[in-house]
Amino acid sequence: MNLQEASGLISSIRMNLSKVIVGKETGVDLLLTALLANGHVLLEDVPGTGKTLLAKTLARSLDCAFKRIQFTPDLLPSDLSGINYYNQKSGEFEFRPGPVFASILLADEINRATPRTQSSLLECMEERQITIDGVTHELEAPFLVIATQNPVDSQGTFPLPEAQLDRFLMRITTGYPSFEEGVHILQRFRQSNPLEDTAAVATAQQIQAAQRLTAAVNVSDDLLAYMIRIVEATRKAAAVKLGASPRAGFALLCASQGYALIQGRDYVIPDDIKAVAVPVLAHRLLLQRGPGSREGQAAEIILQILREVEVPAEPTTTARGGRVE
Repeated sequence: MNLQEASGLISSIRMNLSKVIVGKETGVDLLLTALLANGHVLLEDVPGTGKTLLAKTLARSLDCAFKRIQFTPDLLPSDLSGINYYNQKSGEFEFRPGPVFASILLADEINRATPRTQSSLLECMEERQITIDGVTHELEAPFLVIATQNPVDSQGTFPLPEAQLDRFLMRITTGYPSFEEGVHILQRFRQSNPLEDTAAVATAQQIQAAQRLTAAVNVSDDLLAYMIRIVEATRKAAAVKLGASPRAGFALLCASQGYALIQGRDYVIPDDIKAVAVPVLAHRLLLQRGPGSREGQAAEIILQILREVEVPAEPTTTARGGRVE
């Protein structure tokens, strides 16, 4: 797959999403960025803002296996991974795969499951495999976990630990629609749900080819150093107890490459890094709690860091199409 083919594929998926999703262009771009960067997404927003609809529309747009599971306090790890059961007819144990054996897994209200069940996703998300009764099973490729959670209602929930949050490439918050978008939503869904008429426009093989192209997107050494300076600055911020990890730096790299490809480029510019810095880094910061701490403070810290860290000059010695670093 070349850049032109990837751009056409991205445009087709975008158009499919726009038939169902009203507005949320930034959220859609970030979700597609995570898909191309082979990372997982945490959709965090208040109820009724279209988190599940966005995830299901993306799944409908891809000709891949899709599973949805509603996380509840009584959900067990085996409900996700599957079980070995005894088949009385054959007289042998057989493996019955769970919903993680899908290309796209929607983990709805992930924070309502117990920590034991939440942690059962760690191996899946990081290594694209799962071990059951001592046997390791490879997961399908591509593999994308889209988890949703409500940041307001904490009753009966189990907050995701830092180790679990670190597995998500991005945390995306889209917010309420504007007045015009609200009217458009009512008009679009007044008679029927357009999701029912959504057809796949991309195959699993095409997505994998686009992911390989994303990994080959060019990043100059100056921009790599710029990313590390941003990550290191999070560790020195006064309000931060625990800053971004080396995994966060790699996530920032992958997301920047994916965002560049979304914009139709095979090279990263500083604006790509700035565009993904908050969704990639904010949820990975552990803040000092006490007077003055508030919701959204982590995002403000990242934005302040972006204002303070010097941006490297863009290369001018050669055209970017044939870059010399």
